[in-house]
Amino acid sequence: MSKVKYYYDPDTLSYRKIEPRKSRRYRNIALFFLGSFLFGFLGLILLLNTNLVNTPRELSLAREVKNYELQFEFLGKKMEQIENVLANIEDRDNNIYRLYFEANPIPEEQRRAGFGGVNRYKSLEGFNNSEMIISTTKRLDIIQKQMVIQSKSLDEITKLAEEKEKLLAAIPAIQPIKNEDLARMASGYGWRSDPFTKARKMHWGMDFTSPKGTPIYASGDGTITRADNNASGYGKHIRIDHGYGYMSLYGHLSQYNVKSRQKVKRGDLIGFVGSTGRSEAPHLHYEVWKDDERINPINFYYGSLTAEEFENMLKYATQENQSLD
Repeated sequence: MSKVKYYYDPDTLSYRKIEPRKSRRYRNIALFFLGSFLFGFLGLILLLNTNLVNTPRELSLAREVKNYELQFEFLGKKMEQIENVLANIEDRDNNIYRLYFEANPIPEEQRRAGFGGVNRYKSLEGFNNSEMIISTTKRLDIIQKQMVIQSKSLDEITKLAEEKEKLLAAIPAIQPIKNEDLARMASGYGWRSDPFTKARKMHWGMDFTSPKGTPIYASGDGTITRADNNASGYGKHIRIDHGYGYMSLYGHLSQYNVKSRQKVKRGDLIGFVGSTGRSEAPHLHYEVWKDDERINPINFYYGSLTAEEFENMLKYATQENQSLD
């Protein structure tokens, strides 16, 4: 039952009953419903933005998001491990492999460079975890680019290694006559006395004294360019083009075991000692050329002589005696 309200009338000195107006009553009712609506609406907004009331689907989606965040965290740790391994490979690549094969190191900024130009991550923007997703995607792209650069570098190193192997096999690096077949090292590279004129002249090779018919071996891989008697003074001689600017010459042979344009390997039997051409006695006259210039052959015997044998040869090669041709 509603309460009856009164007011005091000073004119009549009595209490009079308050009669509520219908308009005020309607206004109060309207205010009540408006307040109830606003309160309910705000309450609903608060409930929807909190975890107090969630549908099963929302809870499932929240668990999936949490699981994805955890997977991204694991992925970040794996990428860190990959980055460390790549950094180690890149360090060895620049400071060992490329250094050994005389190739320029790959600059750090080239290995770590990102991707300029158009925003390739625009489709990943606008999500709750966009920053994390874009950061992870960028790291993956950079790792992929590093691996491509490193793969190309290793391909280059492989080619350089193959060339280096060919170069080492081609350099005339052994003595053309075996030590057990060698009577003596008669004369070395330098100024010597001519056996015929007795005048002092430049001797452009080394003379190895051996009996006629002693085997002569190719000092490096290459191609026979000449095996003939058409060069003045050398008699029957052989020339081998080793590539890389190297050429070796074998003079005063008694006979050949190869022919022109034939491929030979280091250690192959190519001919036999003789005394043809301008020669005083059976011996092998041996020369090494580099870039069309004759150089001292004694610097190229590291493939067949011990340190003691090389020291003895050096001792005889430096004596200013009489050459045999």
